[in-house]
Amino acid sequence: MNKLSVIIPARNEAVNLEECISEICKELTHHSIDFEILVIDDGSTDNTGDAIKVINQSVGSVECIRNEGENGFGRAVRLGLDNFTGDAVAVMMADLSDSPKDLIAYWRSIQDGNDCVFGSRFIRGGKVYNYPFVKLIANRVVNTMIRFGFNIQCNDITNAFKMYRREVIEGCRPFISPHFNLTVEIPLKAIVRGYSWKVVPISWKNRTKGVAKLKLREMGSRYFFIIAYIWLEKYFSRGDYVKK
Repeated sequence: MNKLSVIIPARNEAVNLEECISEICKELTHHSIDFEILVIDDGSTDNTGDAIKVINQSVGSVECIRNEGENGFGRAVRLGLDNFTGDAVAVMMADLSDSPKDLIAYWRSIQDGNDCVFGSRFIRGGKVYNYPFVKLIANRVVNTMIRFGFNIQCNDITNAFKMYRREVIEGCRPFISPHFNLTVEIPLKAIVRGYSWKVVPISWKNRTKGVAKLKLREMGSRYFFIIAYIWLEKYFSRGDYVKK
């Protein structure tokens, strides 16, 4: 495991990107990790593209890919997954909610032999700052449902910030989620298909600039659909998709 790729989907995140990328680059460079950062511009109408160009003048390992097709968080991440070159890949948010220090903990866990690393904000050592109350309740309900439905000891599957070895990504294709439900499709497929995984405590802080893109009212049925889809694979596919 020599190179890490970081995918950052971004829609109208110009106010956050410079600080976000700068912090990630600083942490990875400090730990001598070879890396690339793929920022996926998901149809931004602000100056996100210009902000990335400025960043790239000082950091050569950052690439911007514009999603010219239909927009959506899942589509943007999938575009990144089609283009990354690292031995492992992490998905991070552009709004500064994820800590680059946790990214280092993920990378070390991958180096220890785990196929996937999932963060949890709700185990000993995990922290959340200024989590919107309604979203917190919805988060706990959905994650509890997933935990019991799949009989797994992970209580924060819906969190987008995760890391995977390249072979996990290839073994879990095709991905079908166009929106935020991709955040549960990839890890649940990886678990159901027999890849090893570890949960580590992470911190999360609510954005202070820009507008959140996740809309609970729009996403409820989409989350349910993808959870049901993978639940059916787990219990009725007779192991057809388990890694060989």
